[in-house]
Amino acid sequence: MNSKLKNIKHIIYSVFFFVTILSGFIFTVSFSLKNRKQKQDKVTKAITNGIPDVKDGDIIFQSSKSQQSKAVELATNSVFSHCGIIFIENGVPYVYEAVQPVGKRTLIDWINSGVGEKYKIRRLIDRGILENQSWLSMQEYAQKQFGKNYDSYFSWTDKEMYCSEYVWKIYHEIAKITLVKPKELREFNIDAPLIRKTMFERYGNDIPYDELMVSPGQLYDSDLLMDVN
Repeated sequence: MNSKLKNIKHIIYSVFFFVTILSGFIFTVSFSLKNRKQKQDKVTKAITNGIPDVKDGDIIFQSSKSQQSKAVELATNSVFSHCGIIFIENGVPYVYEAVQPVGKRTLIDWINSGVGEKYKIRRLIDRGILENQSWLSMQEYAQKQFGKNYDSYFSWTDKEMYCSEYVWKIYHEIAKITLVKPKELREFNIDAPLIRKTMFERYGNDIPYDELMVSPGQLYDSDLLMDVN
């Protein structure tokens, strides 16, 4: 009899122990998932707090902290030296950009990286000419460029890419929209001493004056875009 009681007690204790462990595991997993969701919600809220309601294809501009930023601004008569294109992923806005290498960052990270955290967003005025599939195709094309090297020589090939070229080609190659007409290097303001010095360091005596280029300032001034903020 005592042996049977001991076995019953052992079984009861074992079941109780198993239920306790299982309950603890379920609680831990549930708490972890809830905590992760709360953190994600906070991040999403932080990303969009104070930022306009962005849409796929919006183009964002800033003055970057790179060494060539000032030269770019002088050569293009613009306050902007860097730009990217926004795409929404699972409710979170990302900026796809051509840096080293081509890739993406969350919108808030991108804004924080600029001078004074200042930025401007512009949007295609007639979004009705593109359907949802077009935006998806543009995003897919943009993603296919990920990993490419930044084009510090500003050539018009697809082997490497710089920021405004990247944005321009996403619209042009997929949506067949020409935001601006590319210009030859000689058409930019390239006579300032800083620009001459930068070009010599970059090209030596073989400056490609005939090379087609597009700048962040040109994109910003596009007649096909409107201000968002």
